[in-house]
Order: sequence, then C-alpha cells, then structure tokens
Amino acid sequence: MSASAPPAPDAPSAIGIDVGGTFTDFVVATEAGLEVRKVPTTTPQHEAVGTGMDRLDVPAAAPVVHGTTAATNALLERRGARTALVTTEGFADVLAIGRQDRPALYDLQPTRPSPLVPAARRHEVPERLSAEGNVLTPLDEAAVRRVAGALTEQDVESVALSFLFSYRNAEHERQAAEILRGALPEGVPVTRSSALLPEHREYERTATTVANAYVRPVVERYLTRLDAEVGNRPVRVMQSSGGTIGLETAGAQAARLALSGPAGGVVGALGVARRALDADAPPIMTLDMGGTSADVALCDGEVPRTSEHTVAGRPLHLPATDLHTVGAGGGSIAHVDAGGSLRVGPESAGAEPGPVCYGRGGTAPTVTDAHLALGHLVPKHMLGGDGALDMAPDTAQEAVAALGTRIGRSPEETALGVLRVANATMERALRRVSVERGHDPRTYTLVPFGGAGPLHAAALAEALGMSRVLVPPTPGALSALGLLMADVTYDAARTILGRADALRADLSRLHRPAEALREEVRGVLDAHGPAEVAFELDLRYAGQSYEETVPLSAPITAASVADTAAAFHERHRRRYGHADPGAPVEVVALRGRGTVAVSPPALPHEPKTDAPLDDAVLGTRPVWFDGGGPTETTAYARDALHHGHTLKGPAVLHQYDTTVVVPPGWQARVDARRNVWVER
Repeated sequence: MSASAPPAPDAPSAIGIDVGGTFTDFVVATEAGLEVRKVPTTTPQHEAVGTGMDRLDVPAAAPVVHGTTAATNALLERRGARTALVTTEGFADVLAIGRQDRPALYDLQPTRPSPLVPAARRHEVPERLSAEGNVLTPLDEAAVRRVAGALTEQDVESVALSFLFSYRNAEHERQAAEILRGALPEGVPVTRSSALLPEHREYERTATTVANAYVRPVVERYLTRLDAEVGNRPVRVMQSSGGTIGLETAGAQAARLALSGPAGGVVGALGVARRALDADAPPIMTLDMGGTSADVALCDGEVPRTSEHTVAGRPLHLPATDLHTVGAGGGSIAHVDAGGSLRVGPESAGAEPGPVCYGRGGTAPTVTDAHLALGHLVPKHMLGGDGALDMAPDTAQEAVAALGTRIGRSPEETALGVLRVANATMERALRRVSVERGHDPRTYTLVPFGGAGPLHAAALAEALGMSRVLVPPTPGALSALGLLMADVTYDAARTILGRADALRADLSRLHRPAEALREEVRGVLDAHGPAEVAFELDLRYAGQSYEETVPLSAPITAASVADTAAAFHERHRRRYGHADPGAPVEVVALRGRGTVAVSPPALPHEPKTDAPLDDAVLGTRPVWFDGGGPTETTAYARDALHHGHTLKGPAVLHQYDTTVVVPPGWQARVDARRNVWVER
C-alpha cells in the first residue's frame, strides 16, 4: 500500500465506494449535489472499483472512503491465509474447545465450524503469567525459534500469537513476536493478541486474534490493489464500528472490517433521518436489503454498537455496529424443500450469474424475479434503463412458473408466496432487534435502503404495526453515502476487573489505563487530525459473566464513576427487565474511542414545487399486491417528484438505484430533503 498521507476528513468531492454482493455503489459529493453510479460487483472486487471510477468525473485528488466485504467473504468462504497459532504450553486446543455452547438447544446432532487453524498448525511454547500479569515461567526463546522453523516448513502465510494473560503483561508476546518476525520469511505477518485485543476471556481473545491473522494477508493484498486502482488518492476504509480508518491500520487489524459495508448503511440512515426529522437522536429501525442478505438495526439516536458479535459462527470481540443479518436479498433463491414447503434463501444467486432476469445464466428464481413477475419491476426502469443489465423478463416469468408447478400455484401466486416468505424472514429479524429487546417498533420510523429495501418496506411496516417509512433520496447507494458521513475513529480497551467502589477509592487504577488509551488512540489518528477521546466502562454485577457498556464522563473522578455505576442499573433494567441498585458493581474494562469529526456532504434541500404531479407519471400497468389480484397502478419517475408532491397508493416509484412500492392503503409524500415518506 502506498505511503500517501491519509485524507483530510473534510476533503471536498469525496467518493464513497461500497462493495455489495451484487453491485458496487459509488456516491460522489460535489457542489452540484450527489452523483450516484452502480456497477456489477466483480471477482476480484477491485476491478469493479476501477470500472466505476472510470465512469465518474471527479478531481484526480478526490479522497476515497471505502466499504468492503473482503474480510467478511474470506471468513464466510474460508478463503483466508494459511494461518498458524502460537500459544502458551498446554493451551493449543482452546480454539477447538471454545465455549461448548449450544446455539440449537434441541439439535441432537449439533455441528460447529471447524477452527480456522487445524491442530497441526497450533504450536505451544513454554511461558506462563499469573492472572495479575506476574511472570511464573519465563519465555523459552529457544522454543520460539524452533516453532519458527516448524512454521517455515509448514509454509504458513500468517501467524496469530496469543499467550495466557497477555492482556495484563504483553512483554512475552512482544519478545516472541520479535523472534518470529526475524526468523520467518519476509512478508509473513504476526498478529499479537495484546496489541489487537488486550482484554480478558481467553477463547474470544484467541479466536479474534486468529481471525485477524487469517484475513490479514487477504485484506492487505486487496487494499494494495485498491490503492493502485484509485490512483493517487488518499483512502479511508469503513470499520465494523461505523467509523473509518486509514489503509495501514485497516490492513494490520483487518478483522475490524468484518462488517464494513453494513456499518456504512446504518451511519447513512441515521444521518438522513437526523436531517429529515430535524432531531439529533431520531428513533429509527434500519433495513438494508441488498442482493444477498438483509441487515437490520435499531438506532435510539445513535449507531448501536457492541463488542460481542460473530461472523460465520466465530466470535469477533471487536467494536462493531450492532446488526442482525438474515439471508434474504434480491438474489435469494426460491426453492421447494424436501417437505414440499416454499423456501427463500439463504442461498443467493449473487452477481454472477445473478437472478434469472439478468440473463447471465441463472436458472433458479429469486426474489427479484418474483418482483418482476408481479409488475413491481420493469426492465426499462432498472438501473435507470442504462443498459447495465441485459434484462430477460420472459425467462424470469418462466422460472417462477416452473416453481409454481411444484407447489400447485399460478406464477403470480407463487411470486407473492416468495415475497411473503422473504418478508417473514426479515420481520423476524426486525422483531429480534426491537421486541425481543424491549422496544416497541410502533414508536420507530423504518428506514429502508439497499437496492431491494424500498420494495419490501411498507409490507414490513404493516406487519410490525409501524405507521411510516422514510425512503432516502438514494436508497440503493445509501451505504456509500454513509461512508461520506462517517467520522474517522479508532477504538481501544484495557482490562480492569475491579469493584467500582474500590476504583473510586483508588482512581489511579483508571487514570493510568486512560492515559495509555489516549496515547494509543491519538497515535493512530494523529495523521487524520486532532482526536477527541471519549471513555466508557464495561460494567456487570459481581458474579455475572457478561457486561453492559456505559459512557464515562470526563474528567474521571469518584463522582463520574459513581454516576456511571448508577446509569448501569437503569441500562440493566431496560435490557433485562430488572436491576439491583444495592448489589456490588464490577468494572470489567475501560474503553477509549477517538474521533476526528468529518464534515458530512450537503444533502438536497428545496422549496415546495409548483410542478404538477402529472409531470412525474410514467403510465399505468397492472401490478399484483398481497391479498388480491392485479390492480391498475400508476408508475412515477422519482426524479420528477419534488417537495410537496403527495400521492396515494397503489403506486410504484422508479429511480436509478431502486424502486419504491406504495401498496393500497398507504400514501407517499416528498419532503424538502427529497425523502419520500410512505405512510398509512
């Protein structure tokens, strides 16, 4: 990767590039507004980036902010590097032992994903620290050198280094890493757990370190190609946490990118909602439905974050946007299972061959094909009719009809069934992040985006009892727009493990790690500008296994620690339905988040229009909606809809990057920001 300086956070004419499973989206912020482009995603991904860049008219030095699925795909498809684990003697099997949990309690034959590092490449060296970080057994440096020889013979491409209790004392890992780097072939990276994740819980720390080592060479190669593809431009990359970071950190800590793309969408949805509702903390639920999956999140005025999430069944104990993902996208394949029931997904047609209607060799009907069969989509208005897709609607109809013969239904009934099944999957996901966590979805606004989100939004809102849907101006490329709204951030943590009352009496146990965190965070972000550092505490009741993260106000005093502990009780009550203010509270970790603020791009703002609504009418056609036969429906060009326009459903709104369905019983209006509000 080039050593070019990172972009200034407020650099003009920034380019947001988000790689999805089916399309790669481009958004350019210019003085004239936002320019949107979509090109089919390729393998390798950087080629689609180059194709899209060639179609954009932007200054040669315009910075790039990028969301990528490189890390995610490497984990999902097990296409990472040939990785080895070096750990404390006696603990090589921690990856295989795991937590012994049962995700499916009544499954009589449970299976777990095999470790990313097989037993033959898990190596032990004599060394041991106490739980307080004191040396019990010195590091056997000769043993580390012997392991380095074995790793060379095994032709490993990356090494994960995770010693017991290294979060308390990193010296043994530093020594071992230095020896390994000197003895291994050039270019073999070593990931230290004490540098990536200095936190307790041995399995999660080791598994996260291994995952980072596994995807690191893949991501670094991709970022190097990306850097060359975009030319002499500064580049930032979206992290799972919803903040961006420079190329060097993104490559070295590649596991931070596991939810890179979906995080951008949540940031973009929240940014649009804040302007649309003129509120700093709008309560929204987001629905990002692309080609391969749907991601949902609940935002109570801020991007929801967690440090506990899984990818491909493996824990990643790094800060991430709190999302729930299901296999329901426009490319999700509809099929009949062994019991004769209609199923949709999680298998996807992807970008190649894609849905049957793409005419690229796909034969299995997808959600997109079902929409085409029902009249929701028409080829001449998909992607603005610019020829990016060579649509074959007749073959889509035939594929849906063939599926219908297997279940004894007409093509239209079959297509409606496909949408009902896909909607049921997404409804369950939305309930999981709302109802199952004590939130009433009726008090939230649904913000759909992705190429397919606005097609399903009203139906999902109806099922959840929600009364309004906010469709952004560029929903099909909102994740790319969100990249331009994201601040430059870096998160770090230090394990504390002490009672809150004891820490109030000895604040040095917080002040020292706070200063170390401030130095680490600012060291990473210094090239991007002056960083503001905010702190949080991971708290739990003494004896609990898991914790809640609560903001810690500055300066760190006995009073601020007490206030944070008091806030923990209320947060615990909201999440679990009970609290015990008299019980002792334990501080598990101190977290520091550094932020370099970015000036978000200006969004459209217009006065009420004098243009008649008829100017936006494209015509009428029969369209099928749930619960009835074909209904004569008016189609509109969304680009011709302006502030003040109101229309009643049924209606279909076509635009370059998506289609908005307004079913019977709903209406749509356009606000000053060019958002479309779909309301009962």
